[in-house]
Amino acid sequence: MKILILGSGAREYSIALALQNTNENIEFYFAPGNGATATIGTNLNMKDPKVITAYAKASEIDLCIVGSENFLAEGIVDLFKENNIAIFGPTKAAAMLEASKSYMKSFLKKYKIKTAKFLNTTDYEKAKKFIMSLTPPIVVKADGLCAGKGVIIAQTYEEALEATKNMLSGESFGEAGKIVVIEEYLDGFELSIFAVCDGKDFILLPAAQDHKRLLDGDKGPNTGGMGAYAPSILASNGLLEQVKKDIIAPTLRGMQQEDSEFVGVLFIGLMVVNNKPYVLEYNVRFGDPECEVLMPLIDNPLDLFLACVNKNLANTKIHIKNEFAVGVVCASKNYPYKDSPKALIDIGEIPQNSHISYAGVSLENNKLYASGGRVLVCVGTGKSIEEAQKNAYMLCENVHFKGKQYRKDIAFQVLK
Repeated sequence: MKILILGSGAREYSIALALQNTNENIEFYFAPGNGATATIGTNLNMKDPKVITAYAKASEIDLCIVGSENFLAEGIVDLFKENNIAIFGPTKAAAMLEASKSYMKSFLKKYKIKTAKFLNTTDYEKAKKFIMSLTPPIVVKADGLCAGKGVIIAQTYEEALEATKNMLSGESFGEAGKIVVIEEYLDGFELSIFAVCDGKDFILLPAAQDHKRLLDGDKGPNTGGMGAYAPSILASNGLLEQVKKDIIAPTLRGMQQEDSEFVGVLFIGLMVVNNKPYVLEYNVRFGDPECEVLMPLIDNPLDLFLACVNKNLANTKIHIKNEFAVGVVCASKNYPYKDSPKALIDIGEIPQNSHISYAGVSLENNKLYASGGRVLVCVGTGKSIEEAQKNAYMLCENVHFKGKQYRKDIAFQVLK
C-alpha cells in the first residue's frame, strides 16, 4: 500500500511511525517531509497542491493523509477528490473552521455552541469600544492562519488596543490579521479534544493537554507546544459526554447544513469553566505535539483513517490502548526567539516503552542534525501517567545535541 503524508513535522513522522508499527507492506511518501522521514520513506520536494495531486495520480497513491493545515486551507482535498484519490482531511470549505477565526466564531454563534463573548471586526473604533466593555485580560486574535502564533492575551486595555491596531494595519500578521477577533478571557483549564469524523459519525480519541509556554510552570513566551500528555484525567466522562452532545454533534450537523460536510480530524481547543466546556478554537487536523502522544495509543490507526475516507466509522471498531503517553519537546538553543546553529544529534540507548518523533532535523551523510525550532519529541508510554512521564524523561536524558532545551514538568497539572 502506498501512503502519502503531507507535512514536515513530528506530527507527520508520528503518523507514519504508528502505521509502520501496526502494518507491514506500507510504502511511505512525504511532502515535503524532514531529515528523519527520509529514513522511513521517500521525501518529495513538493509543496504545490496541483503538483502533489498530479504526482499522487501518476504514482497510484492509495491513501493521502494531510498533516499540515496549510495544505487543507489551500484546498488539496478538493483536488484529490476531483481525481478520485483517497484522502484523509476536510475540504477547503470545511477547513474554514480553522483558516478563519471570524468564520469559526460566527459558526459557533449560529449553531448555539458555547464560546467566549466576542466581536469580529475590521474597524478599529468598533474594536476599541468592545475592548473597553471587557475586563482585562482580553484576548485579541488574528483571523487567518499564523502557525499557532496569532493570539495575544493582553493584560491591559492599552496592550489590547495596541495589538488590535498592529493586526489591522497588517504590521503583526500581514493579511491574516486584517480581520480581528476580540474575545473575553475565560478562566479555567484547557483541554485538547480530538474527534475523528466521516461527515456524519465520529470517534472521540483520548483527551490530551498541551503545554504552550516555553518554561516550567507555564512561564515564558508562547510556543508551538513544548509537550503534551494523554489521556488527561481532567476530562471526566461527564464532561466528555457534554462535549459530544453540545459541541461535536451540532458542529457536524451545522457543517452539513453549510454544505461543508466535515471529514477528518476536528481538533477542539476547549476551556473548561466551572465544569462547562467552551470552544476556544477549532483546528481541522491533528495538533502538534498532541498527535505524538495520541498515535501510540491507537491499536489500528490504518482502520481509523480508511473508515473516515470510506464513510464507514459506524461499522468500524477502533481499539484504544488502556495506557498513557507523555511527549516532551526538545527544542533548539534559541527557540522560539531566533534561528539556532545546526547541531549534530547523538542518541544513546532508547529505553523500553519510548521512542522519538523527529521534526526540525536534516539528514547529512546519514547523520541527523538539529536544524532549528522544535527538533524532536521524546515520547514515553506506560500503564500510568507517572510511568509514561518517567519513560519520556529517561529518553530525553539520552538525546544529545548542542543547545538542547526542554521543559522538566510536562503533565504537571495531573501530577501535582
